[in-house]
Amino acid sequence: MSAKTEQEPAQEASKDERVAASWRLPLTLRGVARYRLGLTGGCLVAFFVLFSFVGPMVYQSNQNDVDTLNALLEPSSDHLLGTDAQGFDVLGRLMKGGQISLQIGFFAALIATLIGTLYGAAAGLAGGKTDAVMMRFVDILMAVPFLFVALIVSTRFNPSVLSLSLVLGLFSWLVPARLVRSEVLSLRTRDYVAAAKSMGAGKWRLVLTHLIPNALGVVIVNITFQVADTILAVATLGFLGFGLSYPETDWGGQLSSGVNYLLSGYWWLIYPVGLCLVGLVLAFNLVGEALRDVVDKRRTV
Repeated sequence: MSAKTEQEPAQEASKDERVAASWRLPLTLRGVARYRLGLTGGCLVAFFVLFSFVGPMVYQSNQNDVDTLNALLEPSSDHLLGTDAQGFDVLGRLMKGGQISLQIGFFAALIATLIGTLYGAAAGLAGGKTDAVMMRFVDILMAVPFLFVALIVSTRFNPSVLSLSLVLGLFSWLVPARLVRSEVLSLRTRDYVAAAKSMGAGKWRLVLTHLIPNALGVVIVNITFQVADTILAVATLGFLGFGLSYPETDWGGQLSSGVNYLLSGYWWLIYPVGLCLVGLVLAFNLVGEALRDVVDKRRTV
């Protein structure tokens, strides 16, 4: 057999891998900006990031000491969104709560994505009985009420940004695992995977070098939805009274405190934090939808 004939499978596999890699990282501003809703979501995410992390540098307020003498003040030039029942500036409180929501959202999403991607890729590559057992384990965990477990953990340990990120991340990897496993089942039949196997590549080399990189489109799209779901989960825990402890705060806790004054006319304790929560979750969902459209289009090319 000639050298040219031996190189043909490798060349075809290389070409196939380049085609797969053409949509590997669809996270380009040009690709997302073609979708108006995606561009809107991206602008909203950027706004909330600047609002939460840069805002406190511009609009400084006391967020550590209770000031009951200035409690429940109406919006004014001194307090643009008034004060709450503890005398904290509401606008400054919103900025601090936004920091917590974004930090936990991103940390938990990264943890869940890392675990779920490795687990799903390993299950998809293994196939057969191993894959069946691994995915039945995922099904069992998905049957466990997440909120119930989170509440138990929150009562046993003092909630913090790190602990909530770990808890939410460790119970949110199941969806990414299923998505990546489904993608790997399709990718493992490609020519470049067969070529890598024939050259002696081990399973973990196949997973890390060939399968996961070509499944990154699905993985990155899922991250945006993971962040949105985590922000909602943090708000739910805070609203139920199992969120962060003073002086830390989150939007769910602020919303829970404001509900008590809803009928008293203190609208600034309810509507601003509610709009922030809805706006941030909606922003990440819009970005995720746009990215999913970009990935789907490139996969059909």
